[in-house]
Amino acid sequence: GEYAVRGGLVDVYPSDREQPVRVDFFGDTVETLRAFDPVTQRSLARIERLALQPVSEALLTRETAARFADRYLQEFGAVAEDPLYEAVRAGRAFPGMEHWLPLFYERLCCLFDYLPAEMPVVMGHLAREAIAARQEMIGEHYEARRRPEAAGRGFGTAPYRPLPPERLYLDERSLARRLGERPLYELSPLAAPPAPPSGVDRVIDLGARPARDFAAERADRRVNLFDAVLAHLRELREAGERPVIACSGEGALDRLRQVLRDHGLEDDYRVADVTALAPSGVAFTVLPLEHGFRVDGLCLLGEQDLLGERMARPGRRRRRAEEAIAGLDALREGDLVVHAEHGIGRFEGLVTLEIAGAPHDCLKLVYQGGDRLLLPVENLDILSRYGSPDREVQLDRLGGVGWQQRKARVKKRIREMAEELIAVAAARALRKAPALRLPFGLYEEFAARFPYEETEDQLRAIEAVMEDLASGRPMDRLICGDVGFGKTEVALRAAFVVAMSGKQVAVLCPTTLLARQHFQVFGERFRGLPVRIAQLSRFVTGKEARAVREGLADGSIDIVVGTHALLGKDVRFRDLGLVVVDEEQHFGVAHKERLKRLRAEVHVLTMTATPIPRTLHMALGGLKDLSIIATPPVDRLAVRTFVMPVDPVVIREAILREYHRGGQIFYV
Repeated sequence: GEYAVRGGLVDVYPSDREQPVRVDFFGDTVETLRAFDPVTQRSLARIERLALQPVSEALLTRETAARFADRYLQEFGAVAEDPLYEAVRAGRAFPGMEHWLPLFYERLCCLFDYLPAEMPVVMGHLAREAIAARQEMIGEHYEARRRPEAAGRGFGTAPYRPLPPERLYLDERSLARRLGERPLYELSPLAAPPAPPSGVDRVIDLGARPARDFAAERADRRVNLFDAVLAHLRELREAGERPVIACSGEGALDRLRQVLRDHGLEDDYRVADVTALAPSGVAFTVLPLEHGFRVDGLCLLGEQDLLGERMARPGRRRRRAEEAIAGLDALREGDLVVHAEHGIGRFEGLVTLEIAGAPHDCLKLVYQGGDRLLLPVENLDILSRYGSPDREVQLDRLGGVGWQQRKARVKKRIREMAEELIAVAAARALRKAPALRLPFGLYEEFAARFPYEETEDQLRAIEAVMEDLASGRPMDRLICGDVGFGKTEVALRAAFVVAMSGKQVAVLCPTTLLARQHFQVFGERFRGLPVRIAQLSRFVTGKEARAVREGLADGSIDIVVGTHALLGKDVRFRDLGLVVVDEEQHFGVAHKERLKRLRAEVHVLTMTATPIPRTLHMALGGLKDLSIIATPPVDRLAVRTFVMPVDPVVIREAILREYHRGGQIFYV
């Protein structure tokens, strides 16, 4: 778990509890224990007892440390300069000491020791292959540790004396013996054979069959996927089966339901429990299934069966992006903070007050002259962190006029800036551009092709772009987000609306490699639609480039993806409606001047992960609209950095793991 010490309060978040606990000390005595909300920091309930479970299987006590030291010497003989032995002998935890777990205890227990003898074991159809692969990997690691490479010894790697795998894990023979002591069932996705195979007592047919997969319809441009789904639903209902469509989330359910309604679906309804279905109609439910199945008159179709592989993130409480301090975990004692009404003060920790017989947590703020202000934790949003914590800053005085005077000066300057921005906005509002919008069902059908659950920031950016396109004024919006956070999907949605409205789209990329990548992505997403996409870069032959320029001039090409070649004087558009600029910071001044001439009455969408100061200033100043995508996608994990002694086995494992994942490795 995690913990934080704040004066006489200690916040702990045990790994086995749903809420963290605030421990209030008076000296060395615990006065109260209260569960609290980690977001609002408000107390939820008083608790009488808290048991902190260990987070390691190797518990260090005098007895276990002494037993480890004796057995380590018995196992490996006299040792010198062994950091593991020295740390455990001294009662200190050592990273990875669980790999010598048998030396701490008289005997080790496995999962089977905790289960009743008559409890059956059910194994998945790939369980035995997974066990064999795991045992093979353990054996490889043991051999690598037992015979370290000369390169590792040359790096000064600490000695590593491994225990044989059978001392730590159940080997193949022991596992087979344990499984043979209790009823064992193995699942299989295959149809039941007419007779039990050798070594199997009996075969139980659960009656389930895989649901239909619409992969063939998705790959065939001549077939409308949703018409095929409706035809299948009609067949199921005529056969007396009750169809249920399971979606990954609320948004996906509403979208898919609307698309199918636009294609003629009737008599549909939502249901929270698939065991309570109506006798007729098509049910929709939120159920995270990878694939559907058919059993006993029920046909459950998964979202992946219809639309292909999907990836979704669990829902979470929305936080306002403008919150300056997200929670108490962002504050440390001694930090400078700014109160909206009282100015700059110093945070000195949490205190608990007894109000109306109930405990109340407050932030203690100290101002000039030692004046104190106690702020309830639920009012945390009126605080912001001071920008320069390392500088010597004069604290404001509670009730003084200095802070109010500074606020008045800033407000005056803000009013002046607002007048300038209003003038700029008024000038932009006078310019006209085509108002582009599509029928709801057509756009939703295209959005359903996106194989991921949109992030919150991504949805807000898409909504803002759609509003800009329909406003009747030329859009000039900057989409700022890290690599892989979903900026391209925003551009795809905008390009779809513009192209289907009969206008042309130009996608500008700084490199030929990025242009080819975008060309492939656009081609895949627009496959089967009446939209012609072309590429203009160094990868295109002279003959093809001439054909592309002619297509742009006569309007036969709807979307063009290219590099600086799109800004050439010989490139003419018949009816350009949208310019998408990816990584604008890579384009020079001359290119941007050419771009300005294109911008007169067309929509412009700029995407970047690292905006240059000028572009960012224009966005923050209101000359451009700004959308920030700060939420990582579902499969993006935080970067983790490890600093450790050189260990060739760990390096090898890290490289192999990334290789098998399909990623790239740089060894510096």
